[in-house]
Amino acid sequence: MISEEKTTKTADPTISREEAIGILNTQDDQLDELVARAGELREKYKGKHVGIHILTNARSGNCSQDCAYCAQSCRSKADIDKYRWVGDEKLYRDNDFVDKYHLSRHCIGLSGMKFTDKEIEELAVRIRRMKESGTHLCCSIGFLTEKQAHILRDAGLDRINHNLNSSRGFYSNICSTHTFDQRVANIKMLQSVGFEICSGGIIGMGESREDVVDMLLELREINPEAIPINFLLPIEGTPLGDIDTSVLTTEYCLKVLCLARLMVPQADIRCAAGRERYFKGEEKRLLTVVNSIFASGYLTENGQGMEDTIKAITDAGFTYEVESA
Repeated sequence: MISEEKTTKTADPTISREEAIGILNTQDDQLDELVARAGELREKYKGKHVGIHILTNARSGNCSQDCAYCAQSCRSKADIDKYRWVGDEKLYRDNDFVDKYHLSRHCIGLSGMKFTDKEIEELAVRIRRMKESGTHLCCSIGFLTEKQAHILRDAGLDRINHNLNSSRGFYSNICSTHTFDQRVANIKMLQSVGFEICSGGIIGMGESREDVVDMLLELREINPEAIPINFLLPIEGTPLGDIDTSVLTTEYCLKVLCLARLMVPQADIRCAAGRERYFKGEEKRLLTVVNSIFASGYLTENGQGMEDTIKAITDAGFTYEVESA
């Protein structure tokens, strides 16, 4: 029998807000120690595996929300493709791609805040077909009603992405058409229906380090299965298209990911958008901390191809995780 004393000694430490701020302020010459500390937890819970996800932009543009970072928002003038629904051929081809490479998950993004029940039923039909091959799916789909959540759950969807994006205190600086608390309430409803949750944020939008900490504290409370951390890729035509991203040094970005691992150690910590720009040549240190990445692009932005992604993983001494049947 394991004694209570031993259990207490081996439990993961709980990081306070003050300690978390201190971690983000770690001196660069002490970064390797921080990476090693986070890496111990990464290996404890995830081994040496790296999950690869691909993302299909299933509904693009014409969004009623005014999120400052997004090329698809109502105040964006970015030159992007706009469509109500991606062609079934593209959707199912991407799903076959996930199965061919035995990737971790097929992520499906749909622009917009709200959907009609008919639209959700149409999506459910497609989900049932994709689940026939055993593919793990995740949908990023705005704000669902509880009825709509049950429709998708019954169709076989088991995970939904709904990012917090930033802290409660900073949120009004990037969006005015819905609130941070609406996002949290939506996530709690989805959890009550039985969904796994993928929820993270975007770094580099002008927020403070305290904002980053506060966002991660909220995520620790939510305890999602996956935490995608995006590092801003300014898009021409969006309100943040000209923002200064010099704060996003490789060292600072690594500190954010280390903090995410230390605060929610059992979650899949995913380096999402910005990986190819901010971590080029640093894949070994990156994968020491995170266990999940995207390949082949991010909605309206391109990314590293699959073969190069797999090579980057294996060259760094890791193996890509095989999940889907």
